[in-house]
This record gives sequence, structure tokens and C-alpha cells, in this order.
Amino acid sequence: MTEDLALIYDEFKFSNDRTLEHLENELTKIRAGKASPAMLHGVMVEYYGSMTPIQQVANINTVDARTIVVQPWEKTMLNDIARGIINANLGLNPQNNGEQLIIAVPILTEERRRELVKRSKTEGEQAKVSVRNHRKDAMDMIKDLKNEGLSEDLAKGGEEEVQQITNRFIKKVDDILEHKEKEIMTL
Repeated sequence: MTEDLALIYDEFKFSNDRTLEHLENELTKIRAGKASPAMLHGVMVEYYGSMTPIQQVANINTVDARTIVVQPWEKTMLNDIARGIINANLGLNPQNNGEQLIIAVPILTEERRRELVKRSKTEGEQAKVSVRNHRKDAMDMIKDLKNEGLSEDLAKGGEEEVQQITNRFIKKVDDILEHKEKEIMTL
């Protein structure tokens, strides 16, 4: 039965690690004032009739802290890529020079920074909800083990361990959000 508890802990930690990865992925899409290729990761481009992630049809680089350059693998894709960037609603306006797209990343206003912090916090709340849902699943598995004959003491210890793991992951989410907020609010 203790092996079953260890499996529950491992699965619980794995699920929460994936939640943190997802949060960090989502937060890279929220720009923090300086240009980054990750800003375009959510952009989808129409490529021969199907929607394709931009990184599968072009190279994306930064020239400096305020400029992103998108070099398509096929020049015929320039307009489709530009349309995809505009449709992604990132507040970016790509300039087509016939060879590549040049995107000047505008300086964020105070109001826009606050909106981005709010959006980050929303992503963080979703991550916390996910962690809590994983906790509920783990607690349900422990109850099932208890019904199958796991001792009261082991079940109680298992529930406490799951809660401690939950607290650690919630703290990690808070730390990630705090770092992102500082990054966004720094000029």
C-alpha cells in the first residue's frame, strides 16, 4: 500500500510540474517591454490551407531590445505571416521590406503594463486551480486506498504530504508571477 502512496505522490508532482511548464509557456507570450522571439510563439499562419505555428514557416530573431525580424522560408509567405501577427492581437505592426518582416516593439505604457500584469495573474490563478484540482484527484485516490484497506494513519499522513506538495507548488506559482510582474513593470 505504501508503494501505491508513492505512486500517487509521483503522479501528483508530475502533473504539477506540467502545470508549471504550461504557466511559464503562457507567460513567455506576455511581453515585458523588450523584444523576444517567444512573443510570437502563439501566432498561427495560414500555410497551404492549414493553420501552422509561425516558427514552422519562418526564422524569428531579435536584432536589438526593440526589434524582431521574421525571415520566412518562402518569400511568398510574407503577407500571410504579417496577417497572422496582426490577427494574433499582440499590438505589433510588422513592416514588410520584401525579404523579411521587421517588427518594432513599442514601449509599453503604464496602463498597458498593468493590463499585462493582470493577464499574468489570471494565468497564475488558472495554474493554481489546476494544482488544486490535482490535489483533489490525489486525495480521492488516497480515499480509495483507504477503502481498500490502507490504515487510517497512513491515509492521514498521505493527505498531509499531498497538502505540503500543494503548498510548495502554489508557492512556486506565486514566485513565477512575482518575477514576471517585476519584469513587466521594469522600464
